[in-house]
Amino acid sequence: MAYSLIFFRLIVRPLRREPTRTLLTAFAVALGVAVVLAIELAGGAAAGSFHSSMETLTGDADLEITATGGVSPQVWTRLAALPYSLRLEPRMEDYAEIAGTGKSVALIGADFPATGPGGLLAGSALGYQTGDPVRLAANDTTADFIVLGVLPAGAGDTVVMDLATAARFLGRDRLDRILVHTPAGRSLDQWQSLLAAASGASVEAQGARTSENRRMLEAFRWNLRVLSYIALVVGAFLIYNTISVSVVRRRAEIGVVRALGATRGVVLTAFLGEAASFGFAGALAGIALGRVLAQSAVNLVGATVASLYVSSTPGKIELSAGIVLLALVLGIGVAMVSALAPAWEAAQVTPVEAMSRGVREHEVRMHRWRDLGVAFLLGATGWLASRQNAVAGKPVYGYCAALLAIGAASFAIPALVSTLANVSGRLLGRIFGAEALLAARSLAASLRRTSVLVGALSTAIAMMVAVGIMVGSFRETVVVWMDDQLQADLYLRPAVPAGADRHPTMSAQAADRIEQLPEVAAVDRFRVYDISYEGLPARLGGADARVAQHYGNRRTLPGAASKNVFANMVGTDNAVVSEPFANKHQVQVGGVVTLTLAERAVRFRVTGIYYDYSNERGYVIVDRGTLLKYLPDPAISNLAVYLKPGVPLEQGKTAVESAVAGRRIEVLENRALREDALRIFDRTFAITYALEAVAVIVAIMGVAGALLALVIDRRRELGLLRFLGGARPQVARVILFEAGLLGLLANIAGLVLGVLLSLLLIFVINKQSFGWTIQFHWPVAALLGALTVVYAATVLASLYPARVAMKLNPIEVIHEE
Repeated sequence: MAYSLIFFRLIVRPLRREPTRTLLTAFAVALGVAVVLAIELAGGAAAGSFHSSMETLTGDADLEITATGGVSPQVWTRLAALPYSLRLEPRMEDYAEIAGTGKSVALIGADFPATGPGGLLAGSALGYQTGDPVRLAANDTTADFIVLGVLPAGAGDTVVMDLATAARFLGRDRLDRILVHTPAGRSLDQWQSLLAAASGASVEAQGARTSENRRMLEAFRWNLRVLSYIALVVGAFLIYNTISVSVVRRRAEIGVVRALGATRGVVLTAFLGEAASFGFAGALAGIALGRVLAQSAVNLVGATVASLYVSSTPGKIELSAGIVLLALVLGIGVAMVSALAPAWEAAQVTPVEAMSRGVREHEVRMHRWRDLGVAFLLGATGWLASRQNAVAGKPVYGYCAALLAIGAASFAIPALVSTLANVSGRLLGRIFGAEALLAARSLAASLRRTSVLVGALSTAIAMMVAVGIMVGSFRETVVVWMDDQLQADLYLRPAVPAGADRHPTMSAQAADRIEQLPEVAAVDRFRVYDISYEGLPARLGGADARVAQHYGNRRTLPGAASKNVFANMVGTDNAVVSEPFANKHQVQVGGVVTLTLAERAVRFRVTGIYYDYSNERGYVIVDRGTLLKYLPDPAISNLAVYLKPGVPLEQGKTAVESAVAGRRIEVLENRALREDALRIFDRTFAITYALEAVAVIVAIMGVAGALLALVIDRRRELGLLRFLGGARPQVARVILFEAGLLGLLANIAGLVLGVLLSLLLIFVINKQSFGWTIQFHWPVAALLGALTVVYAATVLASLYPARVAMKLNPIEVIHEE
């Protein structure tokens, strides 16, 4: 009973008196929790459903047989002749477009002769009825089909046709995989070894490729999660500041209840209870808000997954009990941990100290240089952590280095605030008058609270700066890379929806016709296959090494021209690999990469490693002639056309379009391809910018709440100013100048910390997560614009506290004291 009374008098009543500050603090926690939940829900929906249409029709198969370039039908025949009760399901798989609609569907060819030539089964989600005609486009051709039946619910956007029909439509003579149902009597490992020996192909547990893709997506989702926690960290700063202000303002009340017999534990529990209340209220609001934000986030995350990783149809956003529990744990846990220090301080207050309001501020001022030494030690530890290698493909030490850098900045901020406030005070007083001088001295006097505010806002600004520099540097690096990579005048690709895991092909005859045109100097035929290497997805490419030798300009590590590398590839089992592939698999020049092509293991010697930013999976590129020797399929994934000198681009484009007339082939100019690539790049990082914006909004809200608390806490001081002749507008200007100085200090600290964090992101975290080398670049205009907006928002956030300060009645304030 005594505890509940103390909690009500010491905690609840003051919170009810200040509803605006209470709501701002709770909403800051809610927004942080909501962002974490939104990313978790959106990531699960976007990444959890890829290939769902393909997988729903696999049944209960035990194993799957695959090979780069496809599995020969002879393998199916050979396996069927084995003296075992195996059930084999040959499959062809691809994506097609319903012509004229732009809608993409999963296309499956199965041993299903009931469909007959020209017939197919359609997923119920597509809305077709038996007997309906449907025109499909795949690769560079279209064909008409009749719906002979509708698949059961759950098949998704899928069409199924007979193997022979699929082979004719897709222009293939090899299977994508064979699903195997094994009988009892042997272990799965025994069947795997037996079938591998009989087929010569890769035999894996059914769904292994899907598991590989999920592992690949983990780095992406891991990074998104870390970014989402930034808003929560900023919210933790604000909880710390809120409880600190509560402790300072209620020191007299704490002394009274201690004198009346309340123990330290009761006081500690009371202030932790205040933090838990903020956390609980914020978590509840964050659950509802996170569910709303998830709907928008899933579109951004899904677009990124489809562009960079695998085809994905976002699934349903499910608010499970686990997600609700996570929200409550995060909200309450972060609030209580961040409030532990000020709550402990409250518990140490004795009745004698109750009126010593400036003791804690004095201690902070006295210890600021000691804290600067702690900051140096944390920074040095962070530097050592940044030098460590990745753990299981994740930049764990890189993230630790980033946290240590933020911690170092937090300890260094009191010295920064004190120094800059003292140095700038007189200068600002001369320029802007007494209000600016008072504002600077007030910030220096309340160093403890000011440091927390600057720490929260500067952390959000630092992450905004760091991500801005990283993305700007990456974009500039990609632009420079495209200048080297995209040397051809025209590029051709099938006019069907593309994706990170979709490689539609064009007829080889189209390339032959283009090569004969009088306007064309050379064509580079390129073929792409998805492969699996050491349990991770990758890509195999076949390029015309002779053409690349004369026209291409891929830069190889450490930056040399690649002409000699391509010359060594012609007619040999030599290969070049992309930097992401080399970093993921620890491949070096002179090493060997062994790939299973069709049913044959082939060893390729690595003669070069080149910079590549087109795909995070990584490439192995061999000469096209070498690739055709092992995979004799002449179809082309895309085509680069070099026009003869003096031929106008429009004339060459018209000639090429005439040569491929009647086929669904896009003819793109060099410039259009660049614009398309940059559009995908910008869309990919849209979710990153959104997360950073939320963190900054949380911090600015915290500034508004904290300034309001400072105004309420300094009622006596502001009342005395009024008694000494200060006008209401002058009091308001003091608050505005304080906000301006806070914004300036936070911008300075955030910019310095942000640059350091950007170096970690560029050279450690991204390097270890994705394998890319990014060249550092200053996006000056973007940074100046963002910092200006944040500064202006910080000043605007002080308008309401300034208005409250103006309305204070000096007589009432003095009577309160």
